[in-house]
Amino acid sequence: MTNSTSNLVTGGNVVLDSGNELQVTVSWNAAPTELDVSCFIVGNNGKVASDDYFVFYNQRSDPHGHVKLSSVDARSSTFAVRLDKLSADAAKLVFAATLDGPGTFADVSGCTVTARVGGQTVVYDIKEATRETSLVFVELYRHQSAFKLRAVGRGFNGGLKPLAEAHGVTVADDENADQSAPPAANVASTPTKISAPPSQPPAGSKVNLSKIDLLKKEVQISLEKKGIGSQKARVAVVFDASGSMYHLYQQGTVQRAFERVLAVAASMDDDGEMDVWFFASKSARTPSAKATKFEGYVDRYYRSDMDFQDKLGYGNNEPEVMEDIIKKYTVESPNKHLPVFIVFFSDGGVYYSDQIAKLIVKSSRHNLFWQFVGLGDANYGILEKFDNLSGRTVDNCNFFALDDLDQVSDQVLYDRLFNEFPSWLRAARRKKILKA
Repeated sequence: MTNSTSNLVTGGNVVLDSGNELQVTVSWNAAPTELDVSCFIVGNNGKVASDDYFVFYNQRSDPHGHVKLSSVDARSSTFAVRLDKLSADAAKLVFAATLDGPGTFADVSGCTVTARVGGQTVVYDIKEATRETSLVFVELYRHQSAFKLRAVGRGFNGGLKPLAEAHGVTVADDENADQSAPPAANVASTPTKISAPPSQPPAGSKVNLSKIDLLKKEVQISLEKKGIGSQKARVAVVFDASGSMYHLYQQGTVQRAFERVLAVAASMDDDGEMDVWFFASKSARTPSAKATKFEGYVDRYYRSDMDFQDKLGYGNNEPEVMEDIIKKYTVESPNKHLPVFIVFFSDGGVYYSDQIAKLIVKSSRHNLFWQFVGLGDANYGILEKFDNLSGRTVDNCNFFALDDLDQVSDQVLYDRLFNEFPSWLRAARRKKILKA
């Protein structure tokens, strides 16, 4: 097999070599916010047969597994396409992306599409700046007995909703969507082949594209697994903002962690709000977050405010923020009928072990459960030794570490977050810490 590389310019196309599997990777060097990359499998009318043929971050495969979103990280997304199995009714595959937050594609640098099949590599560098918030990158389509790849580079305004609707996906408005009904991808019957879509979409077939609403379904699955599907709780998140965390803020990892925990609050919290703290040498409470206004939260209260960063400092002082959290839920606004589920992110550098241990013991008399999450391979000190911490009324905390938060699926993350919470609930009720 001969290896070859060719470059496309906007409007150009190339015949692809024969092969069973095509890999299409969209990558970028820098962006003002996260890119949500997607693929629309459309018929001759340019529309999807049903919402099942929209492959994106919450629906990573078509019903047959012929098109899969196989890999997603902070700066790239890869699709695997089985060319040998793709239905003849799939006239075209459209690969596109939207910016999940502020900015336009004029602010995205180093955006490239790389397609590989057999020994052939095709590269499309998107050099023409576009000021839209959505962009169609390339189209894969049939040409006689082969496939061709066309460089499109066409922008859309308005984000994911108009882009999806332009390709026949029925999108529910976030504020009007029925939050109790799952998206069509989870409830619709699986069609045997791609065909023309019905003139009127069936009732209940709308896709709700709010990321938090989609994550809520993953949260609920984990809660049901743990036997606490109807459990309500007050939810808080705490972010290490010390100097060593800087790259995780720059890469958007902290914002993505924020969104994943916000889905927990949207599912469990009595009022759907999540309380938020940042800490370094000092600590700070920021306004409570809701699922309706989550985009760019971390940028607003941390990255874009240098005074805020200067006030926090650059060291690690877990005891100060823990004391403020305890004060909030035991003095300022106590409610012994609702548990408090606290997710505490840190990349290590934990040195105040004695003070942290005392605060954990002190808070074990209250309805507070601490779930510590370590980011990377670092010195976590006392956080790794909670199972041996004596003097507590109940075991009120858990710890696990992740090498790379972005490489952990939502389901795995939620399963781990709720691993010891149910046993604490039972113990807290027995000890009358948590009132019926």
